[in-house]
Amino acid sequence: MKEKMSVQKLCVDALMIALVCITTAVIQIPIPLGYMHLGNVTILAAGVFFGPMTGLLTGGIGSALADLLTGYAVWALPTLIIKSVMGYVIGRAAWSVCRNPRFTRVSVLLGSLAGLAVMVIGYTVFGSLLYGSVAAGLSQVPGLVTESVMGLAVFYVIAAAFTASHVTKLFVRLSES
Repeated sequence: MKEKMSVQKLCVDALMIALVCITTAVIQIPIPLGYMHLGNVTILAAGVFFGPMTGLLTGGIGSALADLLTGYAVWALPTLIIKSVMGYVIGRAAWSVCRNPRFTRVSVLLGSLAGLAVMVIGYTVFGSLLYGSVAAGLSQVPGLVTESVMGLAVFYVIAAAFTASHVTKLFVRLSES
């Protein structure tokens, strides 16, 4: 299915890329082989509210830019791949019921968990390859799982506020254009 690119969609994608980069780069808590951050909250929001392609673009590009800007350039390419797949999976699952980003609790939760699992597994595999040791890759799993749980909790708080207000109508209108 070919998606029409409008100026409005391009602006939303660019804004979400910038938000992912900022939320990833501003607060970084070191873990083995990398860092924890709140960028996943923005990737979850991009996929859920704007769909799989916005999730893919914003997750991959925004997170890879943050790696480049904060001294983790060795992780930029793996991050581009992992976070792109993560954002796509989240968006695809959230929008699988229909093309309307209303909160379908089960699909959003399953999509979020699947996307976060992609992240944990992806970084574990790439960490093992980059550092030549499965033990090195596995050393970051507790930090990545903590980051995932924290990101999911913050996302649900923010998403609940959005769905409880009229902001959802704005997201629906933006995603339909």
